[in-house]
Amino acid sequence: MNKATNRKQDALDYHSDGRPGKIEVVPSKPTNSQRDLALAYSPGVAEPCMEIYRNPEDVYKYTAKGNLVAVISNGTAVLGLGNIGPAASKPVMEGKGLLFKIFADIDVFDLEINATTADEFVNVVKALEPTFGGVNLEDIAAPMCFEIERRLKEEMNIPVMHDDQHGTAIITSAALLNACELQHKKIEKIKLVVSGAGAAAVSCIKLYLKLGVKKENMLVFDKDGIVNVDRTDLDPMRMEFATPRKDISTLAEAMKGADVFLGLSAANVVSVAMVQSMAKNPIVFALANPDPEIAYDLAINSRKDIIMATGRSDFPNQVNNVLGFPYIFRGALDVRATSINEEMKLAAVRAIAELTKLPVPEIVHLAYKAKNLKFGKDYIIPKPIDSRLIGIVSTAVAKAAMESGVARKHITDWNAYQEELQIRLGADDKILRNLASKAKSAPKRVVFAEADNYKILKAAQIVKDEGIATPILLGNVAKIQKIILEHGIEFGDVEIIDPWQGTEESDKFADHLFQRRQRRGITLYEAKKLVRDRNYYGASMVEFGQADALISGLTKNYKSTLKPALQVIGTKPGVKKIAGMYMMLTKKGPVFLGDTTVNPDPTAQDMVDITGMINETIKEFNITPRIALLSYSNFGSNTGSVPDKMRIATALLKEKYPDMIVDGEMQANFAMNAELLQSNYPFSSLKGSPANTLIFPNLESGNVAYKLLQELGNVEAVGPILLGLNKPVHVLQMDSSVREIVNMITIAVVDAQ
Repeated sequence: MNKATNRKQDALDYHSDGRPGKIEVVPSKPTNSQRDLALAYSPGVAEPCMEIYRNPEDVYKYTAKGNLVAVISNGTAVLGLGNIGPAASKPVMEGKGLLFKIFADIDVFDLEINATTADEFVNVVKALEPTFGGVNLEDIAAPMCFEIERRLKEEMNIPVMHDDQHGTAIITSAALLNACELQHKKIEKIKLVVSGAGAAAVSCIKLYLKLGVKKENMLVFDKDGIVNVDRTDLDPMRMEFATPRKDISTLAEAMKGADVFLGLSAANVVSVAMVQSMAKNPIVFALANPDPEIAYDLAINSRKDIIMATGRSDFPNQVNNVLGFPYIFRGALDVRATSINEEMKLAAVRAIAELTKLPVPEIVHLAYKAKNLKFGKDYIIPKPIDSRLIGIVSTAVAKAAMESGVARKHITDWNAYQEELQIRLGADDKILRNLASKAKSAPKRVVFAEADNYKILKAAQIVKDEGIATPILLGNVAKIQKIILEHGIEFGDVEIIDPWQGTEESDKFADHLFQRRQRRGITLYEAKKLVRDRNYYGASMVEFGQADALISGLTKNYKSTLKPALQVIGTKPGVKKIAGMYMMLTKKGPVFLGDTTVNPDPTAQDMVDITGMINETIKEFNITPRIALLSYSNFGSNTGSVPDKMRIATALLKEKYPDMIVDGEMQANFAMNAELLQSNYPFSSLKGSPANTLIFPNLESGNVAYKLLQELGNVEAVGPILLGLNKPVHVLQMDSSVREIVNMITIAVVDAQ
């Protein structure tokens, strides 16, 4: 089974495992009592129905309409797949809905409709207007998509946008403004060559004209050649951009002296010679996917004065529609706009362009392993993980809607609105995406002590394919190879070591272990036997720099996996006790729990040491820890060994770490409810926002809490994250899922960077 076949099966498994598809509908109100159901449906539902009947605008007050977008397609132009029909387009529409949700907290129903004419399509969508706050058209073939969008915008009273057209136009327009500034070009004077004349290209051209590009300075090519006035096969939309020039017929001729090239066509249609023939300080947007019109490296090496953008994430200046459409709809919905007009699109363009010039947040630097990412040739548009996009772009769009007269609701407190937008971002697992981006920026060698297990091998293959880590597999070579073959796991070149057979390194590893443990009851003979154990051998590889991190624990208990790491590697200088921490991904953002895996009953001083390690680790995730030391008591309301210990530990922490945001002892509900804490204990240093880090008084309470949350709380647990060892070793939960293993590998790689 080759790599392409393996990835195909991964994609099929992703969509089919568990609940089929990628999205689901969940209640937003309580439903656990008869009273709840009576309010949700009959007879209580009659009350909001009559309020909406009397005042139709109240539909936004009493229903989900104001945060609900329809992603609609007839499947006639799906990605690079063409006309595959509405049913086959559904995975793409679900995927678009997922992006709306994770980037802008917008709910989506995807609708795939059997409509082969514009009339059919328009009639179906118009009839759905009472349900939705906005319509995102997707993957509809040109030229029908132009007519459909035009008619729906004219005939509907909610925002409608065909993202295939306008998304690319908006992002490339922002990139064009910034590139022209960097290249010292005036936009009204640039000579533009466009390869491709589909929906996205036409929309780009129209928006560029509004930015100041002159029609007479533009040459457009489609698959049949230059778009000129002599062509008889052009629809009215393309004829609008036809040139009267007769002296140019080929793309190579057009590129001579051109300032800007926009490619939305096919791979490798542009040569190095063409790029070299362009004007001084050229701008090349080669956006064909997956392979651009000219390869990035070829273009960059062809001349030093070029600015290059592609649609690929593995090169600088990725043109990604996710920079635009979630936030454009977010702003439009929040002011109940009747449309998405040109003013709103231009506002998004300028907001994205200006955001690029602001200092880049540390989280973006960390994710892309960049120390000084700033406005310049390799940074002309923001990165998709930039959390400021929702606040800046959505606000600009909402303001433009109000100023242009299409808003039915006016925002007066923009600071409060931006704060609300940032709170929305707590509802997803963006921290994992950011950590994955950081891991990919500098992959590390990860040794797997249990490589004769399918889930370990599958996770190792995933992180290798994703560029997160280089796996090293420990175990019986024949058994591992058999599992790889049986399951079609494609590794390519991968190192497999069987410690039981002994290696050239075994004696060195045994000697090291003996030196460390000779006064702890281990003889040299026993050390040689121990390093045949894969956990001892893997830890030794990390200790001697032959691997950067160790992952183990899937099939063994925590203590037996941790012991070899402690004996071989030991703790960091000054660390007396190691600790374990879980990251719980909740709808309100990540919450960190510790110590949940190592110390049965730490003392007050132990609590200080553990909390200090947890505090520093969370900071490395670019999150400011807000720490609550938990008990059954609130600030002295009860006495006993547990509250007394936590009260003493809090005092010691405040003395040792005066800048740490920490308080206690307190009950968990007060720690997680800022209003409750403020109203009862206004003196608390946690006032204003809830805690995001909970320190438990003993292993029992911490372990029970994270496991209950994991099973009952509809949250994802990432961990345990081991703290205090001198080198990266992470111990899995027994029977972790492949996803959980991948998450821990990602943490381990970031830990090793």
